[in-house]
Amino acid sequence: MRRILFVIAAVVCFSSTSFVSVFAASVDCTTDAKVECYFSFKPAEQDSKMHFYSSVNPRAMKDVLLITNALVLIHGHPRDANKTFNAGLAALKGKEASKNTLVVAPIYQVPSEEAKKCMTKGVPLAVSDDLTWTCESWIQGGLSNGLKGIGSFEIMDAFIMQLKKDFPNLSSITVGGFSAGAQMVQRYVGFAGDASKLGLKVRYVISDPGSWLYFDSKRAQPYLNGIKASWEQCSGGTQGLGQCELKMEEVGTSCPGINDWKYGLINLPHELPWGGSDARAQYSQADISYMEGALDGSSAKGTYYEILDKSCAANAQGPFRLQRGIVYSFYDRALLAPDKSRKVIIVPGCAHDVSCVFPSKEGSETLLFR
Repeated sequence: MRRILFVIAAVVCFSSTSFVSVFAASVDCTTDAKVECYFSFKPAEQDSKMHFYSSVNPRAMKDVLLITNALVLIHGHPRDANKTFNAGLAALKGKEASKNTLVVAPIYQVPSEEAKKCMTKGVPLAVSDDLTWTCESWIQGGLSNGLKGIGSFEIMDAFIMQLKKDFPNLSSITVGGFSAGAQMVQRYVGFAGDASKLGLKVRYVISDPGSWLYFDSKRAQPYLNGIKASWEQCSGGTQGLGQCELKMEEVGTSCPGINDWKYGLINLPHELPWGGSDARAQYSQADISYMEGALDGSSAKGTYYEILDKSCAANAQGPFRLQRGIVYSFYDRALLAPDKSRKVIIVPGCAHDVSCVFPSKEGSETLLFR
């Protein structure tokens, strides 16, 4: 109920809110993440703001009216919104859709003293009136710091609403995330506000997350020649599973937290708008595409294996990101949305690199609204 009221109220409350640019100069923001392309907005009932990179100045009325589609791209753990933004621009380069597609990359800021654990060169540090989270909390819907905390999912709803207000001809949005950003997007899907009330079609692209949200206690297990196998026996091949097959099974209780949030639906945070059954139903009906780098299935250089979640709960989903994505799509087709046949799009030649995955032929085709 809270989110429904929020959606209705926001149409009114946000009428006094607008995007603000750090610099007023007219600059081409369709090539890279310049400082002049760094904007902010202040959600209703908040004293602080959120920043984002944008390929179009929301105050440039002539350009604003051309926009009918938007790519909202969520950065990874190092909060590399500039790199993610540039990857989105590269995915659009030379495409007919670039004429009417907006690229935006929001930044979940972290206090300066903590930012050294999750920062990227070129991305401005948080200032005093910025909304901030921790390096981890924004990934799983957590509240921002301060007395008027807003959840990272809720502010994404607010951001989408603001896009519709400032780009009135906007009709479709792709929310895409890579790595930790994909973790955030995958969990957001089940708890997102109803953008159809704003006349928007929303789809999601989830690429190379380190872990996934499961909606029950079943996990896919590998079998080789009909016998249960270890993941080490199931490597290689174009799908990263070698000769192994997958079967859905109930997981035991020997792994602490395997079904707890953010891996499952037990102990959901109070800031989420509804429970697990409603989230599962919403996720099952959503327009979702999965994408993985073909080389992101090992501990080799370029996979950033050293920062991969290796907790018991995460390892129960598979050994590496590629396998975890393949396993989750199997679970999806088997139990969540068998009528939708969601599959993982494998991007050849790419490891764990948004600059490789998003601009690739496969990435570009997946990100652009169909």
